Amino acid sequence: QVQLVESGGGLVQPGGSLRLSCAASGSIFGGDTRAWYRQAPGKQRELVATITDTDIPVYAGSVKGRFTISRDNAKNTVYLQMNSLKPEDTAVYYCKLTMVHNSRDYWGRGTQVTVSS
Repeated sequence: QVQLVESGGGLVQPGGSLRLSCAASGSIFGGDTRAWYRQAPGKQRELVATITDTDIPVYAGSVKGRFTISRDNAKNTVYLQMNSLKPEDTAVYYCKLTMVHNSRDYWGRGTQVTVSS
């Protein structure tokens, strides 16, 4: 079993920054891909960014150039640095881990990010 815990959300003004963290624990082996998703009220959950076990990132067009995903494998933690935040970035942000060897997904419970003046 794998557990994911997100942290770092909060209230920030437009143009501000936040750094989200997602710490994983449990039976993690054989490599994994990590991802951040978000879900705004009344909208479907959408992919924000992914990073492979070989540190290759991919970003949604709406956050490219503003957000940076990274990982620290020694700490089993993935980060999402969010800069130049906009009100439309307001959402609950979720972390996902996908095991490479069996494609099983694990989700965190989410952390709220609110961008408002």
